[in-house]
Amino acid sequence: MSTPPADDPRLDQSAATDDSLIAAHEKLLGRQKDDQGHYRLLPLGLLFFFSALIFGGGTYLGLFSGMFDPRVYDEHGHPPKAGAAVAKLDPREVGKKLYNNAACNTCHQVNGIGVPGVYPPLAESEWVSGSDERVIRILLYGLQGPLKVKGVDYPGTAPMPSFGKVAGSGYNWSDDKIAAVLTYIRSDFGNSSKPVTTEQVAAVHAKEGDRKAYTQEELLKLP
Repeated sequence: MSTPPADDPRLDQSAATDDSLIAAHEKLLGRQKDDQGHYRLLPLGLLFFFSALIFGGGTYLGLFSGMFDPRVYDEHGHPPKAGAAVAKLDPREVGKKLYNNAACNTCHQVNGIGVPGVYPPLAESEWVSGSDERVIRILLYGLQGPLKVKGVDYPGTAPMPSFGKVAGSGYNWSDDKIAAVLTYIRSDFGNSSKPVTTEQVAAVHAKEGDRKAYTQEELLKLP
C-alpha cells in the first residue's frame, strides 16, 4: 500500500490553502480556451456591419421614400407639364389647421369662446371682426395688459404671445400664415368679416419692424 505524500491536503483539510485548492483544480481541468486570449473579431465585425446596413437603409428610405406615396412609383403616371397650374390652397383651411395645431385653441378654445376671466373670446369679438390694422398687429406682435371684449374686462394676466417673425416670437410664422389664421377666425365662430391678405400683413410687418407687444391703448389709436 502506497503512502500519500506529506503535502497531500487530504491528510489534513485544515492544512489546505486557497492556493493549493486552485492549483489542484487547474491541474485537473487543464487550461481553458478563454485563458489563451484567443478572442475572435468576426462576431463584433458582423455586429458593426449589420448596424451600418440598418442605419444606411433607414437613411435611404427617409430621403427617397417619397413619403410612401404610391403615385411616386406609378409607372403609368406622367410628369406634370411645364407651366401647369398648381392647386391653390384655401387660406381658410390652412388657417384652421394652424389654429388647431398651435396654442390658439388651447387658450381661445376650439369653438372660440375663450376662458371666462382669463382668455377673451374670438367668437363675435369686435377685435376680430373690426379693424384689419389692429387684429394684424395683435397676432404679429402679441398683446399685453388689460383688454375689454364684448363689454367684459380681462386683466391681462395671461398675455397674448407674438406669432410673427419678430424678435422674441416663439412661433416665427410667415406673413402668409398670419393672414391665413386671421382669415379663418374672421370667418368662423359667428364672425363674418372679409379675409386678411398676405400683402396686408407684409405691409404692417414692414412698417413696424421688430417691436414689443401692443397694449389696448396703443391699438385703439389705430384706425
